[in-house]
Amino acid sequence: MHFAKGAVPEDYLVYIRRKYFWLMGGLLFLFIMLIYSISVGEVTIPPNEVLQTITGHSVSTKWDLIIWNIRLPQALAAIVAGAGLSVAGVAMQSILRNPIASPFTLGISNAGAFGAAVSVVVLGTGKMQSTVANAVTINNPYLTTTVALFFCLLATGVILLISSIRGASPEVMVLAGVALSSLFTAGTAFLQYFADDTQLAAVVFWTFGDVGRVTWTELEIMAGVVLLAVIFFVANCWNYNAIDAGDETAKGLGVNVERTRLVGMVIAALVSAVIVAFLGVIGFIGLVCPHMVRRVIGDDQRYLIPGSTLFGGILLLASDTAARLIISPYVLPVSILTAFMGAPVFIYLLLKGYKR
Repeated sequence: MHFAKGAVPEDYLVYIRRKYFWLMGGLLFLFIMLIYSISVGEVTIPPNEVLQTITGHSVSTKWDLIIWNIRLPQALAAIVAGAGLSVAGVAMQSILRNPIASPFTLGISNAGAFGAAVSVVVLGTGKMQSTVANAVTINNPYLTTTVALFFCLLATGVILLISSIRGASPEVMVLAGVALSSLFTAGTAFLQYFADDTQLAAVVFWTFGDVGRVTWTELEIMAGVVLLAVIFFVANCWNYNAIDAGDETAKGLGVNVERTRLVGMVIAALVSAVIVAFLGVIGFIGLVCPHMVRRVIGDDQRYLIPGSTLFGGILLLASDTAARLIISPYVLPVSILTAFMGAPVFIYLLLKGYKR
């Protein structure tokens, strides 16, 4: 088949349109899911009144309080955290060329949890309150985030060191992640053993990942970090495509593989640290979502990165909405639901990977 000069094959146009269809459809579904998530709960708010309220047309003072102070920041936090964890996961999987790499499976989330526990117990940045909705607050989020980031970067450094010495094979990376997770979990347990009752309650409650505990200020910090990270990863999508073809191929195309891998892992660790510091440990989103998106969009990083960002937000928002409705009026921490969902998928990926 011959094409005129400058013409684009029809099959390629269909291929690209399919990807844009999924991205545009995801945006629409995210908006619908956002309105639905805000409208349901112990108090049901009609969707049209939710839409009027968030667009600045106040319907009632009661709705304003519920939406602006409770449900909207919680829903937006779920979207931001899901997007951040998912984009960090897809970046790690590409950078390390490992399909089961993610902030959770590589031990980075548990490292951040240990850092936050150090901040809460040793540095006194966590305190108990008498209200159920805000049982634990972080009174110095900047210090907590800094300490969590330090331990996330420490875990990242260990992962990079192991990958450079032994090669980033799935077996080595999984075992390293298990070892790091066990190490930092033991450290967290050690702090809990010597903590007083108030500190222990604060750490245990905080460890349950929950998007309902953030304030607007913390949400702005999370959103800023995630947005900058997404822009960075999208700007480097061609480098990641080259790395997917192998280090030698990437180097032949002029990619500085070592620097790209180091900077990408540090950025992914930063995103994970900020989310863990504010919300606690929310596992498996960074592992599950990129593989779900690969099924419908493919491996091209130009579309996989924004697609994972978008569907990560959808997945965590849907999980949080389900967690609020399953045993209503009680609210189930979203991390429990994501663990139930992610563990079988993780086992499936392990078995699939070893049947080659």
